[in-house]
Amino acid sequence: MGEQYWGRPLAGFGDAAARLVLVGLAPAAHGGNRTGRVFTGDRSGEFLFAGLWRAGFASQPESRGLSDGLTLCDAYVTAAVRCAPPDNKPTPGERDRCRPYLTEELSLLPDATVYVALGAFAYDALSKTPPVAGALPRPRPRFAHGAEVPLSGCLESRWLLCSYHPSQRNVFTGLLTAAMLDSVLARAAVLLTTTP
Repeated sequence: MGEQYWGRPLAGFGDAAARLVLVGLAPAAHGGNRTGRVFTGDRSGEFLFAGLWRAGFASQPESRGLSDGLTLCDAYVTAAVRCAPPDNKPTPGERDRCRPYLTEELSLLPDATVYVALGAFAYDALSKTPPVAGALPRPRPRFAHGAEVPLSGCLESRWLLCSYHPSQRNVFTGLLTAAMLDSVLARAAVLLTTTP
């Protein structure tokens, strides 16, 4: 094959003025770890960016590589863990060690009002990361696909939405369908238009 891999920690990707922020698990071994852009070059990314395109947040439905021309509008995509984990399964320890990077990244997105956790792992990461940490209701709601959690403690309304992760396993088994992802992204779009 002779392909050179990125093989370094990955930051997120998208619009610096994004009001919608999606958080996944970690770069895939042969996706972001290979291409150098989160959710790019693997089936999870194909599924996610196609959904973002259908919802009007992406300029095209595919994300193959850094020079593919993809841009995001009012959206930003990142991950709880920055490096491809062994067996593509990030651990809570990796999540906790990467939390300062996610915290810093989210602080650079001051316009964010809707967060989407792609999977329970991302939900746990967001629940411990400012600006979401401390704004969740108590007791913390359980993760469930389609769950909507209002975030408190700010002047404007903010929301945390939940979706199953667009992993190959979830998509191939039907746990997550395109219609299910579209529903979450459509709800995010509605919340963005009704949030002051």
